[in-house]
Amino acid sequence: MRRGQRSLLLSSTPSLLLRSLVLLSLCPRGQAVQAENVTVLEGGTAQISCRLQNYDGSIVVIQNPRRQTLFFNGTRALKDDRFQMVLFTPRLVRITLTNVSVSDEGGYFCQLYTDDTHHQVATLSVVVPPEVPTVEVKTEAVEGGEVELTCVSPRSKPPATLRWVRDRREIAGVISQQENGKTVSVSNTIRIPVERKDNGVALSCEASHPALVGQKRVRHYSLDVHFAPTVKIIPPQGILREGDSLSLTCSVTGNPLPRDIQWSRVNDTLPERAEKTGNILHMSRLSQSHNGTYLCQAHNNYGRAADHYTLLVYDPGAVVETHSAVPYAMIGGILALLVFTVICVLIITIWCSVRQKGSYLTHEASGLDEHGEVQEAFLNGNDASQGKKEYLL
Repeated sequence: MRRGQRSLLLSSTPSLLLRSLVLLSLCPRGQAVQAENVTVLEGGTAQISCRLQNYDGSIVVIQNPRRQTLFFNGTRALKDDRFQMVLFTPRLVRITLTNVSVSDEGGYFCQLYTDDTHHQVATLSVVVPPEVPTVEVKTEAVEGGEVELTCVSPRSKPPATLRWVRDRREIAGVISQQENGKTVSVSNTIRIPVERKDNGVALSCEASHPALVGQKRVRHYSLDVHFAPTVKIIPPQGILREGDSLSLTCSVTGNPLPRDIQWSRVNDTLPERAEKTGNILHMSRLSQSHNGTYLCQAHNNYGRAADHYTLLVYDPGAVVETHSAVPYAMIGGILALLVFTVICVLIITIWCSVRQKGSYLTHEASGLDEHGEVQEAFLNGNDASQGKKEYLL
């Protein structure tokens, strides 16, 4: 039995070898598919590629992230004209997707149907760069208070980086993020004190993002600081006489700028020939009737202000009293000081002169006394000699 079985196996060996060679020739030789990941900007065009190895004509299917078939062996299966088959070779299958949006993001399947199904996933990533940010004013800027400003980048992926800048220096703020589906909204809020001098100061909000490749999206903003008005009447130059004309200009500042500027005369009405044109009061043919104190007043929602001008009109050749702010008290004080100084100098001079004259008279009287004693001794003889001797001693 064993000898017969051995002869049977030997006789059947050539047939088994032949069958094995046929099966090897029919089996595919290691077919495989490879997919490549893709990153693209929103609105751009993505190329999705499937690389084939040892392709023998088997079925190739490409599906979107929702597993809907886009192409079946190069034939369109889904009615979306944004997808186009651009290449189908035994080594490479490539499709394009135009006007990409974040909703297209995900894994695209490259499937090769053989005895064993092979597939790979090409991941499509969509980058959303930020637009120019916007500035929101949370609180109104009023002199002496604080202003709250928020810079907003409503949509980006990955999140944009925001920063406030003033005079090339960064202003620290509070940053917050909020997801909106696949994109992110970013905001940066600052609070800064403001004064009148800050009105019109330039700030900027800068948005940076990897997709911008070193560039920035910038929003410029000028501070709008509200403050009460200031008023100043600009007086005329030179001398005014009867018959002359006078124009007073009222210089007004404020934010918002007062629109209604009021001219008036204290305890009287404006002259009949006075003309008001905005911030200018014009009077022609000046006379004594124009004398008085004139007021310019202005106001806005944050306060009011006024300034006055006193006008005195004299006969021809007389100097008109100009602004009430002329420092007459100072001039009077200087003149009084000068007069006092002159009087003091005169008193000292007279005193010194009198003292010097009295000293001269005293010496002169002493000399006369000595002369008298000598003369009397000469007239009295011996007595005089004795007196003379005593005098010499």
